[in-house]
Amino acid sequence: MTLLPCSKIPAVMHHRTLTIASPLIAFALSMASCSAQTPSSPADARNDPAAEQALAPVDTAQLSAYIVAALEDSKGNLWFGTVGDGVIRYSPTPSVVPGERLSYFTTEDGLADMVSSSIVEDQQGNIWIGSHDGATRFDGTTFTAFKTPEGLHGPGCVLLVDRNGDLWAGTNDGAFRFDGTRFQPFDIPVPTIKEPSHKWVKGKVWEIIEDSKGNIWFGRDGYGACRYDGKTFTHFTQDDGLCSNNVASITEDVNGNIWFGSITSDFPPIKEGGLSRYDGTSFTRFEDVKGLTANDIYTVYALRSGQVWVGAVGVGAYRYDPSTALKTDGSAFTLFDRTERPELTRYFGVQAVLEDTQGTLWFGFSGGLFRFNGTLFENVTRGGPWGDH
Repeated sequence: MTLLPCSKIPAVMHHRTLTIASPLIAFALSMASCSAQTPSSPADARNDPAAEQALAPVDTAQLSAYIVAALEDSKGNLWFGTVGDGVIRYSPTPSVVPGERLSYFTTEDGLADMVSSSIVEDQQGNIWIGSHDGATRFDGTTFTAFKTPEGLHGPGCVLLVDRNGDLWAGTNDGAFRFDGTRFQPFDIPVPTIKEPSHKWVKGKVWEIIEDSKGNIWFGRDGYGACRYDGKTFTHFTQDDGLCSNNVASITEDVNGNIWFGSITSDFPPIKEGGLSRYDGTSFTRFEDVKGLTANDIYTVYALRSGQVWVGAVGVGAYRYDPSTALKTDGSAFTLFDRTERPELTRYFGVQAVLEDTQGTLWFGFSGGLFRFNGTLFENVTRGGPWGDH
């Protein structure tokens, strides 16, 4: 994970739980806010939960300076990974997690590390959080950390639960697979690269996904992308059509196309990277579109509708429309480059995207959490707007 600078954001107060409508929290927050309206009858407000919530002042503090991972779990909770503030859970209604709405979980709760770079849910309903020092399993009550003694080592842990229930992990030190007790190394062959270069650590696993055919894809630093079908490995490099051999993000659209977000090299410095699409036969690049070539693409994300979102650092977020014929001139892409808080997102570093079950699009930025309203990106603070959700 590479973080882009963001403007100064007040440090998040580490409340393990924020109950949005709590009178105690409302009273504490009222010392810093005067936006609450006075009810005509305080007694009526105390007896009416809806009125009580309306009285609570909105908490305008950012959730965190960096939102780098996002998940909606099977119970409808939203999870967000941060850099330095642990992992955040938002429950749309108190009935989902009794008495809670917004909760911060940190190393004090048992989290392996305060960086939460990846979040997945396994078939048993456990939440797994990848970090810069191992991974953590949360069973709804207890956090259990898995680090070097349990076989998982290397910073920047990304996770995948495949259709068989197997848990995969990727770090700076390569790939791993969980055997139910500990993580075992999973060796990926090294392809032949004519002119080697890399971004961070050669062989680092930036991304792991499973496609609709059950193949596991690994995006690696310096070695391109690798497809594993359960028996054999197939390598894809810049010579095949990738924009660089540093593959930071992979997604599959509803038509089975595989999209790759590649990034620049620092060793040696090379202005490369960009977006490419593989249709199973050949690659397509978009060299005529601003920001989609010779640029860092850390995030590509496919929606249920077939649209694909692409975060182009320093330019904006592109939305690909599958109803438009795909051309390299970019006519199938629409650029969105406005946010409510441009002072927080001046580098436009999209670190995570999530489409929830209601179709709301959540974007994790270097700068905070945002929602897409169809035109621009609305800032979501600890006080919302959540829209439940």
